[in-house]
Amino acid sequence: MSGAGKSRPVRLGPRSTAALVLVGAVGVAGFGWPFLAPPDSAVGAHAQDAPWLFAGLLVLLVAVVAAAISESGLGPKAVAMLGVLAAAGAALRPLGAGTAGLEPMFFLMVLSGRVLGPGFGFVLGSVTMFASALLTGGVGPWMPFQMLALGWFTTGAGLLPGAERLRGRAELFLLSGYGFLAAFAYGTLMNLAGWPFMGALASNIAFAPDAPLPVNLARFATYCLATSLGWDLGRAVLTVVLTITLGPAVLKALRRATRQAAFETQVTFDAS
Repeated sequence: MSGAGKSRPVRLGPRSTAALVLVGAVGVAGFGWPFLAPPDSAVGAHAQDAPWLFAGLLVLLVAVVAAAISESGLGPKAVAMLGVLAAAGAALRPLGAGTAGLEPMFFLMVLSGRVLGPGFGFVLGSVTMFASALLTGGVGPWMPFQMLALGWFTTGAGLLPGAERLRGRAELFLLSGYGFLAAFAYGTLMNLAGWPFMGALASNIAFAPDAPLPVNLARFATYCLATSLGWDLGRAVLTVVLTITLGPAVLKALRRATRQAAFETQVTFDAS
C-alpha cells in the first residue's frame, strides 16, 4: 500500500537534500575535529575555541536546512503537526532529566520519524531539542550539537526500511533496535561535543591536541566508559521499553492523524 509514503508531510527535494548533506558534513567536522585534525595542525592550538566556532556555525546551518525543507513543502498542516509533536517532546524531556539518563522524549522521536519521514524528522528533532533547552534552561554551546544530534536521530528513524509495508511486531522490533543503538550514538556524539572542553581537568582521559590519533581514541573511549555509559544505557533501555509498550498506540495515532491531515492537499479559503 502506498498511502503511507504519499501522506508524509515533507518530501525531500534536491535543495533540501543538498542542505542536509551540507549540514551533515559540517556536523561531522564539528563533532569529530579532535580526530580529524593532525597533531601538528593549528586547530589543536585552539582546542577551547573550536567547539564555540562549530556551535555558532551549526546554528546557522540548521536554520538553513529548516528553511530549505520548509520551502520544499512544509505547509500549514505540517507546521501544526510539528508544533504539537515538538511541544510533546519538549514536555517529556524534563520528566526524566537528571535521573540515570532516562529521557522519554527519544521514543517519540523514533516513532514520529518513522511515520512522518526523514525530512520532517530532522526539523522535528532540531526544534524539539531547541524547545526543551529553553524549557529546562539548558542553553549553552552544547545546544546546537544537541539539536543536530537529535535531528540525525529522528531522520534515521525515517530512513528505516519497510515504512509502507512493515507492521506489527516486526516493525516494533526494528524501531526498538534502532532506538537502542541510536540512543548510544546520540550519547557518544554529545561526548564528542564536550570532551575537548575538559582541558587539564582530567589529564588521563582529556583530549590531548598534540597526541596521535590512537592515543586520543583510547582517551575518548575511557572518557565515555567513565562518564556516560550508565546514562546512555538508561536512555537506550527506556526507549526500547516505551517503544514496545506504547509504540502500537502512538504509531496508530500518528498514522491516522497524518492520513486525516492530507498534507499534500492544498489549503484553500472560500471567497465568501
